[in-house]
Amino acid sequence: MQSRPATLLLTAVFFGFALQSAPAQRPTPPTRDPNSPGFVKAVRLPDGHLPSPGADGNFILGPTHTPAPELAAFAAEPHPKGVVPHFAHGRVTVFTMTSAASKIYPGIARTPNVVGQADPNNPAKMIVTNSHPAPWTREVAVYVPAGYKPGTAAPFIVGADGPDWMLFAALDALIAEHRIPVMIGISIANGGQDAQGSERGLEYDTMSGRYAEFVEAEVLPRVEAQAHVRLTHNPDGRATMGGSSGGAAALEMAWYRPDLYHRVLSYSGTFVNQQWPFNPATPHGAWEFHEKLISGSPRKPIRIWLEVGDHDLLNPNSMRDGMHDWVLANERMARVLSEKLYHYQFVFAEDAGHVDHGVRLETLPEALEYVWQRYGASATERTTAAGRGRP
Repeated sequence: MQSRPATLLLTAVFFGFALQSAPAQRPTPPTRDPNSPGFVKAVRLPDGHLPSPGADGNFILGPTHTPAPELAAFAAEPHPKGVVPHFAHGRVTVFTMTSAASKIYPGIARTPNVVGQADPNNPAKMIVTNSHPAPWTREVAVYVPAGYKPGTAAPFIVGADGPDWMLFAALDALIAEHRIPVMIGISIANGGQDAQGSERGLEYDTMSGRYAEFVEAEVLPRVEAQAHVRLTHNPDGRATMGGSSGGAAALEMAWYRPDLYHRVLSYSGTFVNQQWPFNPATPHGAWEFHEKLISGSPRKPIRIWLEVGDHDLLNPNSMRDGMHDWVLANERMARVLSEKLYHYQFVFAEDAGHVDHGVRLETLPEALEYVWQRYGASATERTTAAGRGRP
């Protein structure tokens, strides 16, 4: 997972915009109480326990984050950068993509260590003048389980900010234990940098189906050719996953293209106002999901698992628009998903930060099991479930 930069510009709080001054250390976010007024009512689990993968709703995890048994060996081993780990029950293929071959993302970058300014006339709008065309190169890693039958169209999960070996380790264990379908894991690196004006920010924070279309048109054909697999076109057999802005991208892929994806897994999702360039159709970026999009739209066939930490991010850039609180954003997501009768599981993790490594080790197997619930259910089963008020 790519972490966000550890610096931000000093903020002229009283004027609502950033001065172009020397970077300052990001302040430590406060620890939020899951029982705060306005937060969703949640079941507090005993420390060290996880919710059932078959349970919808809101849950609070205690502060001890021990790796799940399926990931204990992975957690105990070093993982040097650039070295592909060994997986007992599958193989991994890694290939490289470049912007020169992309018709969708020709590439942009922002001058390093310089961010934009909040518009003094609209604190919800970021002015970025130092973003410019720039090439990108990225790796794509593909996990193929030993149980995959060549020539068959397999379900799959697409993950952001790759290569994500932890995802592959979880798939390796769960598939071998027949707890999730035999599926392909696809982990795609981002296009570089972070936030407004960057290629990663453009890909992950844009409120559209563009990133899903990039994956569909330019990544998946390469996956099939390089890894010698066939991927299903059934959206119920396709999942997306990410952390931070990658979590927002995961939901955007399913929200804007439900014909392509039905299953979403998000850690510390950036459901905040991070979109750039500014779009008047969605002026508050991914904050719009819980502000009006989900509540104001017919329920979509999406199942989602989402998590946030008690000291997750708060105001990590120069914008002071009231829409940069990751904890509040995810709490609001849980509320609106419940109101619209979505199948969802929301985990509030105590003693946990942004895309917390320990929480991922603890929860990823359970999260994958939850996301893949009811895969392959018959039409009769789906109709019965819908009659009970959920898809």
